[in-house]
Amino acid sequence: MGRVKYTDSDVALMARMMRAEAEGEGRQGMLMVGNVIVNRLKANCGDFEGLRSISQVIFQVQGGNYSFEAVQKGNVFYQGARAAEKRLAKQALDYWREHPSKYALWYFNPYAPCPPTWYDQPLAGQFKQHCYYEPQANTCEGAYVW
Repeated sequence: MGRVKYTDSDVALMARMMRAEAEGEGRQGMLMVGNVIVNRLKANCGDFEGLRSISQVIFQVQGGNYSFEAVQKGNVFYQGARAAEKRLAKQALDYWREHPSKYALWYFNPYAPCPPTWYDQPLAGQFKQHCYYEPQANTCEGAYVW
């Protein structure tokens, strides 16, 4: 059983997002992006309260913009999902979690060193160009649940 409920279309959508956001960071970078997507769905707190599907996570609008830059700007997000990324998406949906994205709900590429906090959330770590941020302690138990 996966970490969250999902359909084949969820796998394809998540695969497109992982590729669009982190293809340049290889398999590991794409898995980390996938993990953040799953974490947001599981968290059910703060900005992510009430999200019930992969699609709702990916197409979430915050502050008048889509949460993910790839959805805002197109990028390769609007290309079809490839088999390799679908396998990675299933892996993230089913079981994959690893530092620094293990509990992360946010990531971004600052094109500079990672700031120690981002919107008051502590830095969990960096993988290649992306900085990953976890919720502050005791503010989002759902992010820390399998």
